[in-house]
Amino acid sequence: MNVKLIAHTQLSDEFLSRFDYEKDVGTSRQMRNPYIEDGRNQRAALALTAIRTCYSPLKPTEIVAKEGEKYFGQSATDGEGGTEADRLIRHIIASKHTSTLEHVTYTFAIEGVSRSLLAQLTRHRVGFSYSVQSQRYVRFGSEDKSGGFEYVTPPSVESAPKMVGYFDEDTSAAAIYYDVMRQAQTAYDGLRACGVPAEDARMVLPNAAACNLVMTVNLRALLDFYAKRKRGNGAQWEIADLAERLREEVVKVDPWTAKFFE
Repeated sequence: MNVKLIAHTQLSDEFLSRFDYEKDVGTSRQMRNPYIEDGRNQRAALALTAIRTCYSPLKPTEIVAKEGEKYFGQSATDGEGGTEADRLIRHIIASKHTSTLEHVTYTFAIEGVSRSLLAQLTRHRVGFSYSVQSQRYVRFGSEDKSGGFEYVTPPSVESAPKMVGYFDEDTSAAAIYYDVMRQAQTAYDGLRACGVPAEDARMVLPNAAACNLVMTVNLRALLDFYAKRKRGNGAQWEIADLAERLREEVVKVDPWTAKFFE
């Protein structure tokens, strides 16, 4: 499995310019942003704008410009670290007013996951968008560009003891599994050779067959997904692994979200 964040919500240049200020730097004057340096806190600023719009007489375009110093320039008053912006977001999540986080989105490339995982993942619909590699239009024959279908092997198959008395004393779970994968490839190739179109030949491909997808999800939906699919919460190993990879990618660019994945 490979998971990479490929895009996320960015504030527009026009919006950012509303709370820039001029600063003397040597003999020149530069426009600097006092709260959103080098792209940091952009999504926090967006969340703050959405949250404060619900409670402030200010226009959405005025909130960060007029309240940015208060929220990003002061330490949190709840004693839990970060800024007042962090405190406000913590308060909003605790009070279940999380619709304000739906404006923050992340787009991921997810590669090499099983069709079994895909079936579980796409049960999460509200707040998610998917573009999935097609088994109809992508050919998975041994002689095609794909070189045949790839597949995911569960750790339990790799670690299972040999099956005594099932086939013979030397048969392992891994051997059984890999043999079925080879048979599926042979069946697919045979059906295609007989003129069966790829959209019908794919019927013999297993749940283990790997696929790639692009997924966009808003922060509220992602936090809900993580709470349901994280390790130790009864989720199957592969989707629990995906939940952790998604969390890691988001926290890497937005450290302020780390607490909300706990």
